Amino acid sequence: MAIFCGREQGVSVTQLLKTWLSWSSGKDSAWALHQLKRDPNVELLGLFTTVNRSAERVAIHGVREALLQAQANSLGLPLVVIDLPFPCSNEDYQACMAHFHQQACDAGIQALAFGDLFLEDVRDYRLKTLEGTGLTPLFPLWGLDTAKLAQTMVQQGLKATIACVQSDKLEAQWLGRAFDQTLLDTLPEGIDPCGEFGEFHTFAWDGPDFSYPIAVTLGEQVQREGARFIDLLPAEE
Repeated sequence: MAIFCGREQGVSVTQLLKTWLSWSSGKDSAWALHQLKRDPNVELLGLFTTVNRSAERVAIHGVREALLQAQANSLGLPLVVIDLPFPCSNEDYQACMAHFHQQACDAGIQALAFGDLFLEDVRDYRLKTLEGTGLTPLFPLWGLDTAKLAQTMVQQGLKATIACVQSDKLEAQWLGRAFDQTLLDTLPEGIDPCGEFGEFHTFAWDGPDFSYPIAVTLGEQVQREGARFIDLLPAEE
């Protein structure tokens, strides 16, 4: 069952919630989707993603918008893109998100789901942002042991590639590597197996809920603001 902000008071979701999932393009989002699709209380109707409009890439992960759409197509779900200006002030971001929340409500959406694992400040921010919107926040992965979760993802066939690393945590050689058992066995000490502290971000290209894999090739590497990215290209390019 999906967990929402009333969990601590013992409140559970009892109605079928029309839900959109926050989609970063990575493995945690893909596994949150996997959980939501098996939750009898949730009707998953779409994905939503913030995109840097000037670069046409996912904020933080740096994944191309074309690959986002390819994921949505394989998953059989519509994609709602939230365009963010660059640079994007906090005021700009809040305005964009307020518009999106209204858009969700207008579309009959009742809940927004997120793939957060254990960072309470991030969850608290989401809860605060959704106060008064009429939208229920869902956290289907919240509180799961990340070492066990990473193993489960790999064992059950989730396929992902490292697209971004935090420069002071992991070297550039980790870019482009598969999120697989070999990677989990060789991650340096202190690195969360799911990268929950931002040590690395991934692009999910296949898994239990994909109707077909997303073929990508590895492009150039770029250093920017304390992070290093590898450009993932649609295979036909």
